[in-house]
Amino acid sequence: MNMRRCRKGILLLAAPVVSCRYLAACGNREDSRAEAPPPAVVERQQNTEIFEVQHPEQFRLAAAVAHTSTTQLSVTGVVTPDVSRNVPVISIATGRVVEVKAKLGDFVKKGQLLLRVQSADLSAALADHRKAVADEALARAQCERAKLLHDKGAISLNDLQVAEDAEVKARVDVENTTERLRVLGAGADHASAIVDIRAPADGVITEQQVTNAAGVAGLGSPNPFIISDLSSVWVICDVYENDLAGVSVGENAEIRLNAFPGEVFRGRISNISPILDPSLRTAKVRIEVRNHGLMRIGMFATATFHGQKREVHAAVPASAILHLHDRNWVYVPAERNKFRRIEVRTGETLPGNLQEVFSGVQPGERVVENALVLQNTVEQ
Repeated sequence: MNMRRCRKGILLLAAPVVSCRYLAACGNREDSRAEAPPPAVVERQQNTEIFEVQHPEQFRLAAAVAHTSTTQLSVTGVVTPDVSRNVPVISIATGRVVEVKAKLGDFVKKGQLLLRVQSADLSAALADHRKAVADEALARAQCERAKLLHDKGAISLNDLQVAEDAEVKARVDVENTTERLRVLGAGADHASAIVDIRAPADGVITEQQVTNAAGVAGLGSPNPFIISDLSSVWVICDVYENDLAGVSVGENAEIRLNAFPGEVFRGRISNISPILDPSLRTAKVRIEVRNHGLMRIGMFATATFHGQKREVHAAVPASAILHLHDRNWVYVPAERNKFRRIEVRTGETLPGNLQEVFSGVQPGERVVENALVLQNTVEQ
């Protein structure tokens, strides 16, 4: 009985101890929670295209006006010679070049000496011509003698006809050998085996396949020179398959050269290739352009085609366009003392010092009239 009482007493004493430990543990948990740091707050990064200024009134604003224009397509191209105006320089005679009188890029006149060729063909033709001339002189003398003898009854009519036939054949041989000399580039009075090759037309030498001491193999070899009339040239452009609907033969195009960005040339589409490049999916478009001396073969050009569909775009002062990092921007007013920088896609320069804008700004919106001044203020 006493043992049971003792056990109960021990349990009663232990219970408060456990309760104290439990309360102490709960208190430690509440203290740890109270001492924990607050949760992290993520702040959004400020928009880098918005700028705040102290005196926004010093930057004048201009309203974008509406400008009606036709749809347009701009592609790149290369200036090439007009193939129909290329004239090859041909040497019928074979031989060795002894002197070159012109070179690539020279402007030459018709009949100008280009090169001289020492030719065995001409030497043989000269020998045949001299022989034919001698034979013709002998045949003529024999024919005259036969006529005299026939008049006196010394020879028959048949003998006279044979003599006359020999004279005619000798004359034909002289004509043939003379024509052969002319084809080879020499005349009947030519005294040497040197052939003078002259320019067949006015123009610029755009190809040269011959040098000093080189061999000329006649018609079977590459032409020594190509002379091109560059008063009219071609601009060959690559137009993507999806854009072919915007171009057609006979339409006009505006050509701008990278070397002369301020000059605008007018051309006409003369051909659209029926074959697409299988890898690029582009078609060659040929534009004929009148050349006034600025266009050179191989120059890069930009061709602009204007369609028939009319569209309304915005137009802003040219000074409102900021060219930065190879892109075009404008500044528009934002809330309070702030301005927002917006990227735009520009078009042609319009009269009145205006710039056409295809995207980014709508007619009626206000932009900073002088974007460069605001940009300089922002960078300070």
